[in-house]
Amino acid sequence: MATFPGSPKVQKGAIVGIDPLNPLASIIVFQYNPDSITRRLQAQAAGDGANPHEALRLKGPPNETYTFEVEIDATDQLETASFPATQLGLYPVLSSLEMLLFPKAARTIANEVLAAAGLIEVVPPEAPLTLLVWGIKRVVPVRLTELSITEEAFDPSLNPIRAKAGVSVQVLTYQDLGLTSVGGALYLAYQLAKEAMATLNGVGALTGGAALAVGGGPF
Repeated sequence: MATFPGSPKVQKGAIVGIDPLNPLASIIVFQYNPDSITRRLQAQAAGDGANPHEALRLKGPPNETYTFEVEIDATDQLETASFPATQLGLYPVLSSLEMLLFPKAARTIANEVLAAAGLIEVVPPEAPLTLLVWGIKRVVPVRLTELSITEEAFDPSLNPIRAKAGVSVQVLTYQDLGLTSVGGALYLAYQLAKEAMATLNGVGALTGGAALAVGGGPF
């Protein structure tokens, strides 16, 4: 995609699965940033409405989801004969996304063998800590909840070479992960960045600066 010579370098969004046993398996840097992201926040109210004194209490951070679509295209790599696109198309990229929803095969096999020998009680394996990276102020732990993939073109070996992926993620808070965990600390940093931005907007409103109203226009 052509850009003007003086255009600033655009940061790339990414989804990163942190897996010490296979650190490269789930690192997906967006080839093209999504044109839009839909964010939904649902309050965790503590009161049930019956007690008016509980109306303003919150049990914790809101339930937050991100929904977006990413486009992936191997055309540029095919034109320059770059591996692995020439042999595998987009198969590796799509597999990295899909593996965020799969338990690791080695752990599944090991659990089955140990359970058959009566050595352990089988518990569902944990997925790696997954981060949505959208600029330095939005690095949040997430759980991939839904993934829809539309493969639009294929090479002679039927490897996909152009695709769109619809992604839905649930943000995981320090209540989900624990405040002292890596994921919990990242979420707290995410919340603190929001608090700082909200304070900056309030200062702008009081001083006649560039604060914006909810409707998008200036105060």
